[in-house]
Amino acid sequence: MEIPSSSLLSLSLVLLFSFVLATSADVHENFVQCLTSHSQNATSISQVIYTPNNSSYTSVLDFSIRNLRFLTPETPKPLVIITPSHESHIQVAIICARNHGLQIRIRSGGHDFEGLSYVSHVPFFILDLINLRSVSVDVESSTAWVQAGATIGELYYSIAEKSKTLAFPAGICPTVGVGGHISGGGYGMILRKFGLAADNVIDARIIDVNGGILDRESMGEDLFWAIRGGAGGSFGVVIEWKIKLVPVPSIVTVFKVSKTLEQNATMLLHRWQYIADKIDNDLVIITNITRVNFSEEGNKTVQVSFISLFLGGVDELFPLMQKNFPELGLVKEDCREMSWIESTLYIAGFSSGTSLDVLLDRIPDPIIFIKGKLDYVNEPISEIGLEGLWKRLNEEEGAAAQILTIPYGGKMSEIPESETPFPHRAGNIYHIAYFVILEGVEFSNRYVDWTRRIYSYLAPYVSKSPREAYANYRDLDLGQNNDKGNTSYAQASIWGVKYFKNNFKRLVQVKTMVDPSNFFRHEQSIPAVSPCGKKRGN
Repeated sequence: MEIPSSSLLSLSLVLLFSFVLATSADVHENFVQCLTSHSQNATSISQVIYTPNNSSYTSVLDFSIRNLRFLTPETPKPLVIITPSHESHIQVAIICARNHGLQIRIRSGGHDFEGLSYVSHVPFFILDLINLRSVSVDVESSTAWVQAGATIGELYYSIAEKSKTLAFPAGICPTVGVGGHISGGGYGMILRKFGLAADNVIDARIIDVNGGILDRESMGEDLFWAIRGGAGGSFGVVIEWKIKLVPVPSIVTVFKVSKTLEQNATMLLHRWQYIADKIDNDLVIITNITRVNFSEEGNKTVQVSFISLFLGGVDELFPLMQKNFPELGLVKEDCREMSWIESTLYIAGFSSGTSLDVLLDRIPDPIIFIKGKLDYVNEPISEIGLEGLWKRLNEEEGAAAQILTIPYGGKMSEIPESETPFPHRAGNIYHIAYFVILEGVEFSNRYVDWTRRIYSYLAPYVSKSPREAYANYRDLDLGQNNDKGNTSYAQASIWGVKYFKNNFKRLVQVKTMVDPSNFFRHEQSIPAVSPCGKKRGN
């Protein structure tokens, strides 16, 4: 009897699926067996291995997922999760993954915009650094060692425990992991005074593709250069950073002044572009732009909030504002004096009186759907250009939108483009980041499409040749590597030059030197190429 072709197709799919499952099961079992057999303490490592058969697997996987776009039944799941409690666990994991063909995903805080620290479309395991989160502060030398699994909040808290006049120029969101944050550059509210987080790294410890543990001296200056801004997941597993702490006064001043379009917000933002990167380096004024209701009838408008941190008292700040930005109409009653550590809570949006202990909470509230993009602005956007942006904020998807502008200048303009892989220095007035953020509702691709429409609209107003982007704000719309890792230099340059400009070439050279087989890879990792420019990797 002849079997119908449709039945043959169904049978083929069943057999193929069964083969894939069997193959995945074999890989996962062999990988786990390798971990236990090659570990110096099989009992110790078995306690930090989670497979789908483990009752804690799902909770461990989901705990550090910060984007609900990647918390769905359809999202690819790891064959194994390892939460190392000792460096030797990482060494064994790398060696066994290479032997058994598993891709590695390295997660410190889980804030990757595209989920690249915990999602892959090829067989993979997650190396979750959540247990490696110690912070050791040395006030006398103004330095600290911080493990890659610590969060920015845990770092800030540890610094404040030891000193009220030391700080670190890292980010605004306290639940972001230090490992990924520093790897991609890492900006925050004192970048105009002290530069990026990566600009203030003085040593590091990394586990390379061979399982060796290297510090700055043993890794060499090329690799040390690459890991400070070349983004995570390309060169090895950074397990610890030694950072330079920076001096701050015992009292700083913050303010937040919000204006709607009816209160001349467009004129004020236009004016802000001419002073934000040129005012005193102790002062940063960022803006947060959203759509709001301004009447009981539900009439909508755009609101621009000017949010500031000044490294000094209000009596010093007020004359600066009167001289440089009188149009804002700041009054002393708008200002609040506090310690630097208290200002981190204020800028992060916590209410007055919130305990510093909130910095130790690794779970953001709420967990959200998010898609974002970022551009660099070299010349002020005209008022007409801003008004076109407001029209797009008034679209239906704009209700979920948030736009942030962060000014540069100061220290950011003093550091050469090639000093670290992060090249966005002199010539940039500010960066503009735009997001759609939703909680408690179903995410759909129309919100992603909205960010793409904004990206298209902003093209005439932002950097060109290349149109620059920020590696810590991953955006797969810019391009991505091939799944199997055999990506050419030319293909990777499509997105790589946007992130790193001329530094991309040196990053590829370093990658080829330290990881020629391209073991550490993901959709936007630095590729390894042969001396004659041919692609490498399996």
